[in-house]
This record gives sequence, structure tokens and C-alpha cells, in this order.
Amino acid sequence: MNIQSDNLDEEINLLELLKVLWEGKIIIISLTAFASIFAVVYSLSLPNVYESKALLAPVDSSSSISGAIGSYRGLAGLTGINLPSGGSEANSEKAMETIKSLSFFEKNILTNIFLPDLMALESWSSNTNKVIYDERIYKTSSDSWQDEPSAQQAYKEFISKHLRLGKDKNSGFITISIKHQSPFLAKQWAELVINEVNDFYRQKDKEESEKAVRYLNQQISMTGSSEIKQVLAELVQEETKKLTLIDANEFYVFEYIDPPAVMEKKSEPNRANICIIIAFLGGILSILIVFIRHYFFNERVA
Repeated sequence: MNIQSDNLDEEINLLELLKVLWEGKIIIISLTAFASIFAVVYSLSLPNVYESKALLAPVDSSSSISGAIGSYRGLAGLTGINLPSGGSEANSEKAMETIKSLSFFEKNILTNIFLPDLMALESWSSNTNKVIYDERIYKTSSDSWQDEPSAQQAYKEFISKHLRLGKDKNSGFITISIKHQSPFLAKQWAELVINEVNDFYRQKDKEESEKAVRYLNQQISMTGSSEIKQVLAELVQEETKKLTLIDANEFYVFEYIDPPAVMEKKSEPNRANICIIIAFLGGILSILIVFIRHYFFNERVA
């Protein structure tokens, strides 16, 4: 009997809920319709954003020479000479962090982009391929800022809204992508990041090798041992080979598997999803309002 009574109560409660919803159907339909219209208007107001991706493979341009230098360096150590370290290995690992650093952005990215494209963007015209700037922030007529952003503000904008980095743990391949309203700028900035980080580590290793050559030549002139001189001369030869390879390699840290491209299709916003989610939330909110209105306000009135 208790089970039948419970089932009957559940049926009564369910019928009561359906009755409340039916009585509040005008509110539910109105609010859901309003949310749907708002969602459509809002989604259409959002600008198209394009994402240009590059799939990269790490390059260890000096691995073979570094191994040879390491053996010679150990031999030189036995003679009592401490040689400076050679070219940096695993540059690709450090390059991932370098790209996200403030110093790299200031010296290598900020100096090579047009700052209003980053900080004063309003829209991009696909017909004319021109970026339109927010005149409240940057006046194109006078080439002046209302309040010019700092390097750190530009860095925060670039890192949070435009740059994306990823690494596949299985393959080791790296993805660098740039999002922008202009697909052309997205491609340009993606190439810029890759070229600059390659040049950054190429120059860094080149300076270290040149420093090593100077150091080795200095040690040759200071030692009287013919055996040590021979070891040092071989090290100079290896560092010279390394310098040749550094200058010869176009892609020093990363090489392209799939280069960035000017994308024809936007990556965001997903207007259909936005409309569905907002309409759904509007429907849920309207149902809650109907229940609150029925159970709380009616009880107070009663």
C-alpha cells in the first residue's frame, strides 16, 4: 500500500509541475524567445577570428658536432684546461619557454609588428584586406595614441588572446598558432614568431662558438705543450665547423612540417553553439522564474 501511495504522490507532483509550467507558458516562451533573439544579435556582433597554425619538428642542428666537441673537451680537461661550454643542446625545449617570455616579446616580436594591429584593432575588412582601428584608442589620421599601451600590456594581450603553443607528447611535434581577425596578419605573425626564435638561438649559439674559438686560440698561445696545442687546434677546427653549420641552417630550432597559411574559414566564434547555449539557458531561467513565482510568491500571498 505504501508503494502505491508513493507512486500516486509522485504522479500528483509531476502533474502539478506540468500544470505550473503550462500556466507559466507565456513567461517561458517569451523569455526563451528573447534569449534566442539576444543570442542571434550577440553572435552576429562578434567578429570572425582566423587561426593560422604551423606544425613544427624540433631541430638539433649541432648534435653531431657537439658530440665530437664533448670528447675533445673531456681530453682537454685532463690536461688541466677548462673549456667553455659549446652550443646549447635541446634548444627546442627552451625555445618553447622563450617564445612565451616577456623579454623575447619585447626584443623580437614587438619591434617587428605594427602595435595598433595588436592593441587598437576594431575590425578587418575582407573586401579591402584592411584593418580598421578604434579611433578612441588610436587615431590613424595623426598616427597618435589616446593612451599608448606599454610593452607589458601589449605582451599580455599577445599571449592571452593571440598566441597558442602546444606539443604532442608522443611525436614531439610542436604547434604554434596565431589568432587574429585578419587571416593575413595571423599568418604573418606566426611566421614571425618561428623565424625570430630560430634566429634568436642561431645568434646565441654563434656567439658562444665564436667566444669558444677566441678562448681556444688564447689557450694555444699560452701553452707550451705540443700535445695540448694539438687538442686545442682540433677543438678550434670543430667549433669552426659548427659555425659553418649554424650559418648554413635556415631552420635552426624548428623546421616546418606544415607551414602557416592564410585561412579562408574562421576558427571562431561558433555562432550556432552560442545561440543554442544562450537559448537553452534562457529556457532554464524562465522555468526557474515560473517555479519561484508559483511556489514562493503564491505562498506568501496565501
